[in-house]
Amino acid sequence: MMLEKSQLNELHWLMEMLHNIDVGLVVLDREFTIQIFNGFMENHSGLLPTEVKGKLIFDLFTEIPRDWFIRKAESVFLLKNKAFTIWEQRPYLFKFESYRPVTGSADFMYQNTTFIPLLSSTGEVSHLCLIVYDVTDNAVHKQSLKKANEELAILSQTDGLTQLFNRTHWEKCLLAEHKRWGRSKHPSSLVMIDIDHFKNINDSYGHMVGDEVIRHISALIRHHVRETDICGRYGGEEFAILLSDTSLENARIFTERLRKEVSEAIVKYNDIDITYTISIGIAQVDESIESHEVWLECADAALYRSKKTGRNKTSLHPQQVIT
Repeated sequence: MMLEKSQLNELHWLMEMLHNIDVGLVVLDREFTIQIFNGFMENHSGLLPTEVKGKLIFDLFTEIPRDWFIRKAESVFLLKNKAFTIWEQRPYLFKFESYRPVTGSADFMYQNTTFIPLLSSTGEVSHLCLIVYDVTDNAVHKQSLKKANEELAILSQTDGLTQLFNRTHWEKCLLAEHKRWGRSKHPSSLVMIDIDHFKNINDSYGHMVGDEVIRHISALIRHHVRETDICGRYGGEEFAILLSDTSLENARIFTERLRKEVSEAIVKYNDIDITYTISIGIAQVDESIESHEVWLECADAALYRSKKTGRNKTSLHPQQVIT
């Protein structure tokens, strides 16, 4: 009699522990009807264990993808091995709200779930136990870290004043484009831009006004380029644009449109109105351009030609003409 009472107490304690542990516990039979539903599940679903017992899990939790879940469960029944889902693959199995104040940015509870086979006395898998872990804190932290790393990567590639690519990253892109041209032979053009008499602007109005002019031309460049084009700040007042799949003629049409808009614009800084112009050089990659450094030299030579012959104009690489 005393042994029976002791065993009943142990069973009672076991049931209390399973009901109150801070993980979800659901036991299903082979037909996927709920047999056990612990306190964690009750608290987060708002459903009592007596309400859900004997009910089909898919009827109560419609967010569970039925076909996927059955395939997952059947492998557990058949192989008698555990199976797992993690939040990176599937954010949740049960769509519960997240109540954690630390992770208030989460709209729902991220979950890891373990599928455990439960064997009968005959050694057959008669039931399936789902253990549901709330991993919201870890998930939100990992996502925040990933976002921070992505933002840091962008910052490491970006010039702070202009929000264009910095020289280091832009030159890597130029190298990659030259290698791509070596395979595809599609026309691509490199544009170099320099603000005319920029030193005079700084000397006359100060570096704050000079910075405003740089921001102005940068905004115009971003406005005119396509998503596939790569634009960067090459030096203090010098800019570079890589026009992929663009012929020399089309590059000239692009630069002339940009040059004309710049020449007609007025940059305002407090009570100061500034007008300025730009000089441009273009080089289309071809067989004579053996490397991305040579390509850069060719475009720079065309830019120098514009500056030496009057400024506020577009020049082509001396050895190239529009056909």
